[in-house]
Amino acid sequence: MVFYDPTGERFGLPTYPFKLAPADLLTRRQLRERHLRPGGQDPAAQILWRRGKRVAYLYRLDLAQPKRTATAAQRAAIEKALTVRRTCPDCGQVKPYYIPRRTGACLDCTSGGAR
Repeated sequence: MVFYDPTGERFGLPTYPFKLAPADLLTRRQLRERHLRPGGQDPAAQILWRRGKRVAYLYRLDLAQPKRTATAAQRAAIEKALTVRRTCPDCGQVKPYYIPRRTGACLDCTSGGAR
């Protein structure tokens, strides 16, 4: 196994091949699935695959922290920003989709020749 280096002598970090990492080391995506985050810890190990061109850093599960939740004010600000993205600048209607940046107007205004 080319990328099996649990001591970290060759690659600087303990390194494992794809799908062979210990169960207590998780990627960011795996932490997110459990509603956790790395919490400021440095990567404890890495996974290398595709001839070393792909890397995924691994974090210790016992040091992971719960994901933070947005406050009511933050959620309101996000909702407002997303509503602006759905509002056509030409006709002023709020659409059920985001206004395409390429055209800068809703599909009705773009196809209707209003621009």
